[in-house]
Amino acid sequence: MKRRLAREKALQSLFQIDVSEVDREEAIHHVLDEDEAKDEFLIQLVEGTTDHLEEIDSKIKEHLERWSFERIGNVDRSVLRLAVFEMLFLKEIPINVTFNEAIDLAKTFGGDESGRFVNGVLSKISKSFQ
Repeated sequence: MKRRLAREKALQSLFQIDVSEVDREEAIHHVLDEDEAKDEFLIQLVEGTTDHLEEIDSKIKEHLERWSFERIGNVDRSVLRLAVFEMLFLKEIPINVTFNEAIDLAKTFGGDESGRFVNGVLSKISKSFQ
């Protein structure tokens, strides 16, 4: 499985976990096609994001301006969580790759303004790493 597809499936899994409160094993199982095997990167993204959820959410909340965490749409919140996990814990992935992938996911799965919103929040967060 290519990393882009793993990110899509990780986003779908994280969305299910957030909205339906299913466990992560079940969420991963739901997003895989019938003949598709689990992918290590997919598992790393879902497990890593859920294992560090408090720290990730705290980082997102710190960088929201005129917006409450609770107002963030479910898809946008899942995209941000996935991207912040990569930024904090997967140092081998360049931040610009994480940005581009997150913005693409937001545009594909989110609303009309999702790409801009995710870009804005991630830009603020990335400045805290410099």
